[in-house]
Amino acid sequence: MSCDGNAILDPQAIGSREFMHLRELFDRSFKAARIGVWECSLPDQTLSWTDMVYELFDLAPQTPLTREEILKLYTPETRIRLDEVREKAIRTGEGFSLDAQIITARGNRRWIRITACVEFANGAATRIFGMKQDVTAEKTMVEQLRQLAEYDMLTGLTSRTRFETFFNEICAAEGRTGRALLLVDLDGFKSVNDTLGHQAGDDCLKAAGRRLSRAVPKANMVARIGGDEFAVIHECLSTEHLAKIADRVVKGLNWTVSTPAKTIRIATSVGAAIIVPGHSSKDIFAKADRGLYEAKSSGKNGFRIAPPTWSAYKAAL
Repeated sequence: MSCDGNAILDPQAIGSREFMHLRELFDRSFKAARIGVWECSLPDQTLSWTDMVYELFDLAPQTPLTREEILKLYTPETRIRLDEVREKAIRTGEGFSLDAQIITARGNRRWIRITACVEFANGAATRIFGMKQDVTAEKTMVEQLRQLAEYDMLTGLTSRTRFETFFNEICAAEGRTGRALLLVDLDGFKSVNDTLGHQAGDDCLKAAGRRLSRAVPKANMVARIGGDEFAVIHECLSTEHLAKIADRVVKGLNWTVSTPAKTIRIATSVGAAIIVPGHSSKDIFAKADRGLYEAKSSGKNGFRIAPPTWSAYKAAL
């Protein structure tokens, strides 16, 4: 990051009226973008801020500043990172940019983007200076986009995209995984949608998500991967252990959806398979899916575990 301390507007280089006009535009632009200018004199650590930086920290303009007190407004994680990049900048003369989280003097959480340059004289750093910009809205938008990508908006469970990434990573991992995949499908959900309407269907899916999470509180992941289809990745040490987990899911997702005119029973079918190291994620998913098909074909409201890949699992240890 290059820094040029001579790039400051010089009123002697241009007419004073034009300079004042540019200065006004400069100030307005910085205010609109919520950008302030700061500097820290070295080695006495004296701070100087423009009014916008005071505003970002919820401090009254011209409030006496000490670096020690201001650092307390940064979150612990940010403070550690800020110390690292600042020390390096002073040592090497290279500037930096850092997104920092603060808790302001009024208790507001805020993200600020710090850019910094270092000025040297006679081979020694004399000051560090730059800009601070409020990027809270940007960070909030990015977090919302992340939530949309990683979580199912209706149930709050993990999204299919995030599930597939995690599942593929587990299947590709070398050595013992000690996990299983369970595919869960609601029996009776179509009747809720067709008879009681889509709002009742949405409420049914939300309830299913809550019930499934309660049934497998120690799961590595609980995801919604389709309309009324869910997936669970769970620690598993034996087929007997897997059967107990699947049975809890079947019993936990068995309830009625009622209106004054209609009562519909919701049951659950589960197909499960041990995650065997060295086997592709497609193969393991297909085994669990076949188990789910068999459970549904056998009358629903039950589970089937894909036949023994357990010996292959033990052989891979």
